[in-house]
Amino acid sequence: MIGISKLYCGAVEPADVLRYNRHSGKLPSHLLQFSADKKPVVVWNMTRRCNLKCIHCYSNSDNINYPDEMTTEEGKKLIDDLASFGSPVILFSGGEPLLRPDLLELAQYATDKDMRAVISTNGTLITKEIAAKLQKIGLSYVGVSLDGLEKTHDRFRGKKGAFAAAIEGIRNCRDAGIKVGIRFTVNNHNLSDVPAMFDLLDQENIERLCFYHLVYTGRGSKLRKDDLTHQETRKLLDLIMRRTRQMFDAGRQPEILTVDNHADGPYLYLKMKEENPERAKEVLELLEMNEGNSSGHGIGCVSWDGEVYADQFWRNQPLGNIRLKPFSKIWLDGENKLLVKLKDKKKHVHGRCATCCWLTVCGGNFRARAESAGDLWGPDPACYLTDEEISKRED
Repeated sequence: MIGISKLYCGAVEPADVLRYNRHSGKLPSHLLQFSADKKPVVVWNMTRRCNLKCIHCYSNSDNINYPDEMTTEEGKKLIDDLASFGSPVILFSGGEPLLRPDLLELAQYATDKDMRAVISTNGTLITKEIAAKLQKIGLSYVGVSLDGLEKTHDRFRGKKGAFAAAIEGIRNCRDAGIKVGIRFTVNNHNLSDVPAMFDLLDQENIERLCFYHLVYTGRGSKLRKDDLTHQETRKLLDLIMRRTRQMFDAGRQPEILTVDNHADGPYLYLKMKEENPERAKEVLELLEMNEGNSSGHGIGCVSWDGEVYADQFWRNQPLGNIRLKPFSKIWLDGENKLLVKLKDKKKHVHGRCATCCWLTVCGGNFRARAESAGDLWGPDPACYLTDEEISKRED
């Protein structure tokens, strides 16, 4: 994640991180990306079933019962292991996690273990009663996926009324006192709706907005031809930074982030260097702490059937199964060649990544996208930095 509000608008300074000694167990959630120990945030895709059928779904979900999903007791065993391992956050996802009748029980179990519990949802099932229960559990955050305004969103989600139901879910969370945010995956079919997402933040008093770059996996692989060009991505970042600055100047300070393309880090730094060289030095320091993409290092995924992956998008490279070995044992397995390499990607990437002066900032970017282009350790095709921008670095 690249914190636009943190880095570009100064919502976080390096000293804010250092005063916690950068230990993930002590850092507040908004600083976790700067932790030094990088204990993994774990996404648990606790069910594959979903009440919608999104055209960019990475898990290829449908509204059917899928076999071999983990039981409640297996879920509690996973949470026990993650808590003792020191994972700071468990993110309950799907499919649609609210379709699992034991979600509330498992989320409560996680918070009772002093873990931060987060839910990623389409928002349509969050009634006032559910929101009140989530608040009582002590949920840290609810991320609701939106793909644009009503017409765009309903088309993406394959169901008329999905937008209205999601907005109602957001309001119910907000009214219950739960931190809630929007997750927006950008592509050419909804790029024109980006400004409206900033307007929606103001209109609904929403605290967080995450812009996800498209990852070519699941049904999202069919959208690759509709991904932004490099030039369009640069213009998108300019727009996001400009609108974030405008909100801060107006006294509103929501958390604005971009996700899944760590070229955003160097791009933001180079903009800052032009606008405010002194502040740019602090931005670079935070970006170095962030370390760029952390698939297989600072983030991991457990699927509905117990398979472990380096992240929730990369579903063709299983690392083990928690029904056979605890997540913590899988994660520290020195014999797993892929995991070992992912924890130190800089030694293994090649092509323009290997000679890029920003390698310590972006971490080689997204390996799942590189693999989709034919070479797991080759360049990420979504990197939009020019050859000139990656060839020299003057801090």
